[in-house]
Amino acid sequence: MEEKKDDGVIKFNINWIKEKAFPKEKIEELNYWRKKMFDLGLIGAYENGIGFGNISERTKGNKFIVSGSATGNIEKLTEEHYSEVTEYYLNTNSLSCVGPIKASSESLTHAAIYSNAKEVNAVIHVHNLKLWENLYDKAPGTREGIEYGTVEMAKEMKRLLGEKETKEKKIIVMKGHKEGIISFGKNLEEAGKIMLKYFNEVKQ
Repeated sequence: MEEKKDDGVIKFNINWIKEKAFPKEKIEELNYWRKKMFDLGLIGAYENGIGFGNISERTKGNKFIVSGSATGNIEKLTEEHYSEVTEYYLNTNSLSCVGPIKASSESLTHAAIYSNAKEVNAVIHVHNLKLWENLYDKAPGTREGIEYGTVEMAKEMKRLLGEKETKEKKIIVMKGHKEGIISFGKNLEEAGKIMLKYFNEVKQ
């Protein structure tokens, strides 16, 4: 079990079982929407090289495939860049994943959404300052000071998904994670179109 850290703060405990890549067809739609977000700068990397943004899709039960750790700066992902989260424990901030790469550091936030909204089958997390600022007081949001990848963030997802507005708008502003925004839907197309809708409104 490995502790995932960020600036000295433990984000989650990860049990990674390294296995061969998924069949190409299993990640085609994930890659389609992930590339759209990348081309718009919603997924990518900062000047310091730190990547941002990730995407996931429910597979069976509460399991899901998610883009791997430190892949934000890669323009087009391959089968080698995805991992399946097979188990997670939100109260202890731990998870198990299987695949050629470690799951994204945001995986527990995705997990919290899947476990609290059975109708949701896809989650997209992006970064964009202008969109984040625009939605800050207009869309459902986490409490300020709640950092990503923490037990508190998972609890915030549960709280928000219990609210009617969140289920209707299908978008969440991560107020304690500057620039962070999450969209979700019954499938990747819905989650992707919701994110593009809000992004295009800000562009105009």
